[in-house]
Amino acid sequence: MALSGVKCKVSSCKHWKSGEQCDASAIEVNVDGGGSNARQSEQTNCRTFQMKN
Repeated sequence: MALSGVKCKVSSCKHWKSGEQCDASAIEVNVDGGGSNARQSEQTNCRTFQMKN
């Protein structure tokens, strides 16, 4: 079941579904290099990502 309001464009992720939907049970996003502050989206990463088999 897709997470409401979560848009994903990474079609190589096993949680990606048609219509740019994500069906992971939860999402984890971190700041590159640690910490808790980012100034741009490019400084963040999605730890929920898993390659499709």
